[in-house]
Amino acid sequence: MKPNQYVTRRRFLATSIAASAAVLLSGCGFRLRGTEAMPQLPTLSIEGNDNSALAQQLRTRLKQLGTEVVSGATWRVTLGTPSLQERHIGSGGRASREHELTLSTTLSVQQRETNAYALNNATLSTSTQIRVSDDDLLNREALFQEAEQTLTRQLAQRIIERLTNLEAMQ
Repeated sequence: MKPNQYVTRRRFLATSIAASAAVLLSGCGFRLRGTEAMPQLPTLSIEGNDNSALAQQLRTRLKQLGTEVVSGATWRVTLGTPSLQERHIGSGGRASREHELTLSTTLSVQQRETNAYALNNATLSTSTQIRVSDDDLLNREALFQEAEQTLTRQLAQRIIERLTNLEAMQ
């Protein structure tokens, strides 16, 4: 086989494999997240623990999505106090440990006019695992702070996803 034919054959095989994968994935209902616009949420008010980092992140993210956040809105979103729990996983190596961090909060969604709950005290949480060296205290604190900020963003996104899936708000 000539070298030119070898390159052509490899290119043909790569193209046909990619095309086959695309057809198979589209046939099973696969789609990338974020390809469709998020549904528009009604005007919301954030109550409860509204000064936490989670409430601030949620407020910022809702405004980025075009949702108006004002006090006295038709829908009342009540956030509980966020709780960060740390759990040690395994025995770890020499002065290095695996930690699981879980951030959770309660969420209630209530229509102001009728006081009817669309969601009542649902617990939402998100978690991550990090490996931290107990010898490096400065880096340890920075890793925990970074993980907590990431968890806060993820939990705010999970709350928004839960709000968009509530039929009563549509």
